[in-house]
Amino acid sequence: MNTAAVLSQPIVLPPLPFDQGALAPVISANTLSFHYGKHHKTYVDTLNQLIVGTEFADMPLEKIVRATAQSADQAAIFHNAAQAWNHAFYWKSLKPKGGGEPPAALKRLMDSSFGSVDTCKRELSKAAVGQFGSGWAWLVQDGEKLKIVKTPDANTPLTDGPKPLLTIDVWEHAYYLDYQNRRVDYVNALIEKLANWEFAAQNLGQ
Repeated sequence: MNTAAVLSQPIVLPPLPFDQGALAPVISANTLSFHYGKHHKTYVDTLNQLIVGTEFADMPLEKIVRATAQSADQAAIFHNAAQAWNHAFYWKSLKPKGGGEPPAALKRLMDSSFGSVDTCKRELSKAAVGQFGSGWAWLVQDGEKLKIVKTPDANTPLTDGPKPLLTIDVWEHAYYLDYQNRRVDYVNALIEKLANWEFAAQNLGQ
């Protein structure tokens, strides 16, 4: 029997912070059942298979992402770990009846970094819509400023220094069942109606 397989603690698929139908009509229950129940779950399951018997078997997910980010030999582990982490962060970035006015501390930083909340939202939308192919758009904190960054595929600012505050998934499986190729409609509806600015504010300065 593989002792490492017995002793290691598997990475767990976290529960959604809302019911599968709670984000409709912006994101349908059908999309969530595939996105969370198939795609996110597969990243977690594959990661658990890949780390059995390795030095990563007992690491928390975030540490696995950081430890494998620059290693070509561990690319498969990194891709599945980063996608598992990114998705868990994405679900927290959304909430039913979201959008609206950000909390005061976040609003002040948006104003000082971008000139206004609306400009920040437009830059976030621009990054998400403009990400070529699959990837992510992020609101991040870099010192005393907020920035908008985009990352391809599984890449994440978690490995680069700026602190992630909120993310938008622009892999096609995030929106294609509801919007087909209309990524811009998905992105703008998410920002205006689902963005969890309270979650973003909670991440400030941590």
